[in-house]
Amino acid sequence: MAQHSSPDGSSGPAIHIQGRAFGSAADADRASAERDPSPCNIAAALPRLAALFPERVAMRCPGARGTDGFARYDTTLTYRDLDVRSDAIAAGLRTRGIVRGTRTVVMVRPTPEFFLLMFALFKAGAVPVLVDPGIDKRALKQCLDEAQPQAFIGIPLAQVARVLLGWAKSARVRITTGKRARLADATLAQVERDGAQAGPQLADTRPDEVAAILFTSGSTGVPKGVVYRHRHFVAQVALLREAFGIDAGGADLPTFPPFALFDPALGLTSVIPDMDPTKPALADPRRLHDAIARFGIDQLFGSPALMAVLARHGAPLPTLRRVTSAGAPVPADVVARMRELLPEDAQFWTPYGATECLPVAVIEGRELQATRAATEAGAGTCVGRAVAPNVVRIIRIRDDAIADWSEVEELAAGEVGEITVAGPTATDTYFNRDAQTRLAKIHERLPDGGARIVHRMGDVGYFDADGQLWFCGRKSHRVEAAGGPLYTEQVEPVFNTHPDVRRSALVGVGPHGAQAPVLCVELVAGVSAREWPRIERELHVLGQTQPHTAGITRFLRHRKFPLDIRHNAKIGREKLGAWAQQQAGTA
Repeated sequence: MAQHSSPDGSSGPAIHIQGRAFGSAADADRASAERDPSPCNIAAALPRLAALFPERVAMRCPGARGTDGFARYDTTLTYRDLDVRSDAIAAGLRTRGIVRGTRTVVMVRPTPEFFLLMFALFKAGAVPVLVDPGIDKRALKQCLDEAQPQAFIGIPLAQVARVLLGWAKSARVRITTGKRARLADATLAQVERDGAQAGPQLADTRPDEVAAILFTSGSTGVPKGVVYRHRHFVAQVALLREAFGIDAGGADLPTFPPFALFDPALGLTSVIPDMDPTKPALADPRRLHDAIARFGIDQLFGSPALMAVLARHGAPLPTLRRVTSAGAPVPADVVARMRELLPEDAQFWTPYGATECLPVAVIEGRELQATRAATEAGAGTCVGRAVAPNVVRIIRIRDDAIADWSEVEELAAGEVGEITVAGPTATDTYFNRDAQTRLAKIHERLPDGGARIVHRMGDVGYFDADGQLWFCGRKSHRVEAAGGPLYTEQVEPVFNTHPDVRRSALVGVGPHGAQAPVLCVELVAGVSAREWPRIERELHVLGQTQPHTAGITRFLRHRKFPLDIRHNAKIGREKLGAWAQQQAGTA
């Protein structure tokens, strides 16, 4: 069953996913972690694994390409390498003034240096600051200004941009991954040499200490810096292990680099793919298949855009046992095709969550395929059951701040409202964004005298009668038409069934409360624009098949939708809305 709050404020009965029970046990683990005097730190697993499996490969990185065009993967880090070298870097950073609590911008590509650096910073108790480098440069500068970093570690190009564009002026320590310390105080190699004889390093970080600042993708505005505490990372590792039944010893292909940081803590070998992580839709499937086959990859993480690349390529994936896709709803045809390419006993998971809280709920591909007809009829996208001990509840939609849970109106099953979650991975603040924190967080007092933060997902959805959670779109993307609200994930799938439609986007034109719904449409590649009049007529007929889409009579063809930089999957509806408004003004 989905996790609603019970009268005593607990998470309710345990649920079973992948044959594993969690609920009361997870609560007990969390309480035990609070009492445990050992450091609460995602890097704490490294020394233990290095002692148990010193020669096991922790990471493989692409390196140079051979004459056949495929990466050689001649750069590896064993668990002992990762542990010893990150110790040395942590000690060397300390001599440079990067110590416990030092906010440190990291602008390094997914190379061995990135992973060594991240674990070194965690061991030092410093606070890495991660921002997607592909976002708008003005937004990137704003993010770095807000983070007020005291240190900046980056590739040579990032150091040039820092100087020319005025990034991170507050940084008093600057380290480059280049061979020479140009525009920096030292090279990373020098830092590692400085700390080589220092021995083990692991700050005695506590659960509530800040561990990192991770900026959101900015798909609905300027990215916000999510404050991760050490307990959030540790809880994520535990929930991911339990939710997906992950056992140590497997090999993972994480096509979103930050997720590779979880692999060593889970006892996995991480094979970094030969691709541009900021452009998953442009990944070369042959290179992915080469890595998967060469190293017997049994699990893969990627965005829906990456899954679409593999689905279109069409080659079987016989070694994979677990595939996970997140960042946006995975199109039904991609799920179906991926299921055909995977072994019969493999699992295709689509977790629901956000930078602020992950995972919230999970659903397996077979279940998702069973809901396809409902989705195409306008029910929304089923995201499965809440992962315990998360407490997921639906509240009446409001756009203002809610200070206390006593002010909310909780909705019954079947009613669409805003999705909220309280749980061990739910973060509690944005860095230097007090207004956004107030809009996204609710304080809840518990019957036992305690309190917790409830995160407002900014998404709308509902629970069905069986306790399954359905996602209906972003709250900010709803169209408030005269006849009532329309939600993107209940409208667009109806029209996406048209064979010539690649994707669609619902936007509103006009004043709030009396908006005219407009459907922007991107056609399948190869479909001529001359076909648009016919397609438009057919979309109008298609809309009449469902009561909630019958009032949509305006369709606009758009050459290529703007997509988010992180996953290449979330549609930039704000930009499309402004474009549609312009089109309405010139019509």
